[in-house]
Amino acid sequence: MKKINNIFAFAIIALLIYSCGSSSTSIEDFDHEAQALIDNDTLTQFLENHYYDAAVDSVKVIESGQVPLSDIVSSMSVTENDIDYTLYYYIKNVGTPAVDKGYPTVMDSVFVKYYGQAIVTTESLSTAFDSNDNTWFTLNGVIRGWAHGFTKFKGGNNITNNGPITFENGGKGLLFIPSGLAYGNTGSGTGDVIANECLVFNIELYDFVKDTDHDNDGVASIFEDPDGNGDPRDDDTDEDGVPNFFDSDDDGDAVLTKNEDANGDGNPANDFSDPSNPTLADYLNSDIK
Repeated sequence: MKKINNIFAFAIIALLIYSCGSSSTSIEDFDHEAQALIDNDTLTQFLENHYYDAAVDSVKVIESGQVPLSDIVSSMSVTENDIDYTLYYYIKNVGTPAVDKGYPTVMDSVFVKYYGQAIVTTESLSTAFDSNDNTWFTLNGVIRGWAHGFTKFKGGNNITNNGPITFENGGKGLLFIPSGLAYGNTGSGTGDVIANECLVFNIELYDFVKDTDHDNDGVASIFEDPDGNGDPRDDDTDEDGVPNFFDSDDDGDAVLTKNEDANGDGNPANDFSDPSNPTLADYLNSDIK
């Protein structure tokens, strides 16, 4: 997905680019909390002014008699960088897979179909600025509105039979994303999404890799979260600049995490061999090798 940026690249860009509409105010001085309130006002007005037309699978401006999106959407609170945002979503189908793996986490890899539009005004949408019929993404590396929004859907069933990859009964819905969980006050960098623009994504979840393990160390990425804040991206036990979920040696003791599995059950997270520190797993304890 060429315009949904890797979170690390986004952070770097955020340090270098100045916010649109101001040549004197740096991004560091931008009032993200105030923008979050503006975004929520934009989204609530947009939802009141539009409805979902199931016949053509599209969001349209209300003319008469339709049920506004504001009456059918759900919302979730998301905190990023100490700023509270409200993400809205509409579930057309939650997903009914033959083998139910539950819901993906914010660290799982997903196989999806989507197209995205920008909310130009509370009365209008842009044309699709990005789309794909089938592609894989890892949710820790996309805009945060995606990372959190997809956790509300389940996958479907692969019915491919000597032809194009085909899924049925996957999760389908709409994500209404504040700019702070999208491209923020920098925009997409290509001009397709400008600074502080809220987005709408029409999405379908085909499948996902449950308990994705980015570094193949035997500990699912979602559980490589020692500080327990729900975001493994900010955990770096050995302070080597590589977050634990990407680090094959989390405690920097020269023993790979996957080899710090004393009981041999394939899960290093449940091995505790240090009597002086009995609650710290061996793979995070540099005193245990």
